[in-house]
Amino acid sequence: MSTDRSSAPADTGGYDERKRWQALGVGLVAAFMTLLDVSIVNVAVPSMDRALGATPSDLQWVLSGYALTFGLVLVSAGRFGDARGRRNAFVLGVALFTLTSALAGLARSPEWLVAARLLQGAAAGMVNPQVTGLIQQLFRGAERGRAFGLLGATIGISTAIGPLLGGLLIQLGGEEHGWRWVFFVNVPVGIVAVLLGWRLLPARPTGQQDRHRLDPVGVLLLGIGVTLVLLPLVQREQWHTPWKWALIPAGLAVLIGFGLWERWYARHRPPLFDLRLFTLRSYTLGALIALLYFGGFTAIFFIFTLYLQNGLGYSALIAGLAITPFALGSAVASALGGRVVTRYGRPLVAIGLLVVVIGLGATVWVLRGSPSSSVPLLTAVPLLLAGLGSGLVIAPNQTLTLSEVPVPQAGSGAGMLQTGQRIGSAAGIAAVGSLFFSSLASSRGDWSTAFRHSLLLASGIITLALVAALIDIAGGDRGPAR
Repeated sequence: MSTDRSSAPADTGGYDERKRWQALGVGLVAAFMTLLDVSIVNVAVPSMDRALGATPSDLQWVLSGYALTFGLVLVSAGRFGDARGRRNAFVLGVALFTLTSALAGLARSPEWLVAARLLQGAAAGMVNPQVTGLIQQLFRGAERGRAFGLLGATIGISTAIGPLLGGLLIQLGGEEHGWRWVFFVNVPVGIVAVLLGWRLLPARPTGQQDRHRLDPVGVLLLGIGVTLVLLPLVQREQWHTPWKWALIPAGLAVLIGFGLWERWYARHRPPLFDLRLFTLRSYTLGALIALLYFGGFTAIFFIFTLYLQNGLGYSALIAGLAITPFALGSAVASALGGRVVTRYGRPLVAIGLLVVVIGLGATVWVLRGSPSSSVPLLTAVPLLLAGLGSGLVIAPNQTLTLSEVPVPQAGSGAGMLQTGQRIGSAAGIAAVGSLFFSSLASSRGDWSTAFRHSLLLASGIITLALVAALIDIAGGDRGPAR
């Protein structure tokens, strides 16, 4: 299997430096918009409830349905971009995301809103692998690290700033219908991204004319497997039967079947996902680190928002402001991490994971007992520290994980990496959220105790990612990215 060394000349398709960075800028705007909708809707739930009379099950589908369909199409969309051109897939995805955002904002019933969110999530899943594949295609070496650094900052900021922006929009739009502006804000941005994306993104990597069909059996098996794994995780609060957990081993069995099919299919035609990528140490351990880190990282914002709004009575705006230090730290460190990852390699990721664990430990320490001071002020510095560490994890790890992935598999390789992140996020929120609510019940409504206990579990999951990074370092990846 040929590998795409980061020192190889970039297949820029005649793009000069200015146009490459302009194309990346369009991709980052679209990625920010789609990733923001993972977290921004959380603070809008009470407003939706009042406006539409939605049931708890409806609201759960509004939140989790997006994540479900997002993760469902990542690999297939990435493969489509590899085979038929990233511009086509990107523009189609952004156009569909813009349309479904408008439909969600115009919703007149819970069923309408849920359907729009499911389609919106699928559109987001179409867009994101194209951005990563674009970086793989147009950048090499230190430039690729800087590009992934900007993408990492985009991921960190969009995840952390969602509650703040959502709170501001609801405040401006009013308590009754302010939630609609959470969706409408995507429309003008999406229209501009479609126009600029068609103008600036490369249609197809040079010399690549892959017109083979896109492995429909593989698409079906992967879709069923991912759905069975994610569904009980995202519906954990609504499905009370313990039999829901039987779907996870069933899903894993289907995913094994997917692997066997892809292995056979690869003998005849280009597969949906090339399993030989897992023979690359950088890809396999990097994907494991990403899965574990997102399992702990995403859960933090879920429980922190619950703690501040439901437990302590802070407004959605204040709850969003409390998470801002993490977002700022992540943005600064992501840009720095992207610039130096080619020099330091995986040890940089390990340092970032250690800093995150220290920052979360400090958050637990400042909230010991029942804090009498303002919690957002108490947690500002520890969360800033954790955000700085996070910035040294997401972008550098993505750069290292994809460093040896061939450009023709860049989209599908990135899609599988992001699918792992989505599964990790769903599993982490399920595990940490379950501990949060059980601790809340056992401590008779002590929100601070419940938050500390669940934050310790999130820190433990991130520590497992640190162990994986140390294993990679011990195995010989001590120096710069290859």
